[in-house]
Amino acid sequence: MRAMIVVLLLSGVVATGAEVKLEPALTPKPEIQAKLAALKPNRGVLLGKADLVGDWNETARKYELDKTGPRGRDFTIKMCWAPERGRALFCGANHGVPHRLNDVWEFDLPSLTWVMLYAPDNTRGYGDLGKDTSDVEFRDGILYTKRGGPAVIGHTWWGLTYDPEQKQLLFMNTWVTDKKKAVTDLGGNPDELYNGPPLWMFEPAKKTWRASKAEKPWPVPIFGGMLEYVPELKGSIWHANNWQMQGTWRHDFVQDTWTKMVPTNDKEGAGTERGIFAQDSPQPEQVGYYDSARHVLVSARHYDTFEFEPKSATWKRIITGNKDDGQTPYAHDARCVMHFDPKSGHGLMAHFERSTGGNDDKPDRTLVLWAYDPAKPAWTKLTAEGDPPPTGNKRLAYVDPVSNVLVVIDGVNVWAYRYR
Repeated sequence: MRAMIVVLLLSGVVATGAEVKLEPALTPKPEIQAKLAALKPNRGVLLGKADLVGDWNETARKYELDKTGPRGRDFTIKMCWAPERGRALFCGANHGVPHRLNDVWEFDLPSLTWVMLYAPDNTRGYGDLGKDTSDVEFRDGILYTKRGGPAVIGHTWWGLTYDPEQKQLLFMNTWVTDKKKAVTDLGGNPDELYNGPPLWMFEPAKKTWRASKAEKPWPVPIFGGMLEYVPELKGSIWHANNWQMQGTWRHDFVQDTWTKMVPTNDKEGAGTERGIFAQDSPQPEQVGYYDSARHVLVSARHYDTFEFEPKSATWKRIITGNKDDGQTPYAHDARCVMHFDPKSGHGLMAHFERSTGGNDDKPDRTLVLWAYDPAKPAWTKLTAEGDPPPTGNKRLAYVDPVSNVLVVIDGVNVWAYRYR
């Protein structure tokens, strides 16, 4: 099977039931394949420096993306595995420094290559469209760039997922931009703004963005919510549990509609149901993944762990931890990523510890790995052997199920860890 995948990758094609031709086609590097093949359980290996491929425009070169790749971006560190592509996708903006960009990337492990799929439009300001709005237009209630990308770009938090049925990346693109003022400055009518959830889709095969315009009912697009594709639902869930919104909603991609799954009743007398939801589901800035073996969503938020069963639309608090127990990681969407490891059936968390004193400018953060075993249920802190991982302060990480490794990327420096 692995040999077949390598052959398909060599030809720029990945087979997952339907043939998908990848652009650009990338050739796996024998030295990378050899290192991965030799990697033992609980060991890490430095794979080297990634190549960078893209149609570099002026904005990309200005911020040296052609040299560094995308890098981690504050509350934007989630990568999403695209199974039919055999690559991991990334997008989303920084808090403001040095840029706020709507570029889209994918990372290919066999060839050790960052590919820029969508070159950035002009950089945006923190609360406005930036100094140069010549690339922005207001049409059909949405602020687009003239290339069709989102003119307003936010953090991803955990609001990024990949729909393998539709072969598109979904992003709940929430941000503080004063849209009414932006539309007015462009000469448009702010009363025509679309006020629904700013859900955007990116299609890697076509390298194009598209905005959702679902009609009511719809959920509140809060900061720090969770968007995750669920095969059983043939759609993605959007979850939030705080004062702004208490609810788990399902999005139907084909119909572009939202349906509230839980709580089922917000009318008088539903206080108990809302109380259970508030207690047994994660609050914002959570991380999580879909467990394809048990058909549940697993989520961690601060020291607590939760699970969501789509069939019964039920959240459960699985573990209640604390900062002093030494047995539970501190989960936060700006500090760690959490992904499913299909080989073991466990969850893997890469926690980017803050440097002493919390100075984000010092690239001396350590990497702490954790594994979640749902059968116990319990967390275990891992001590990886082999090469030490990168220690920069703008790292990214994801699980590559084909190569059976957790991949940690610091700019162009790539490290891989095999759990089992």
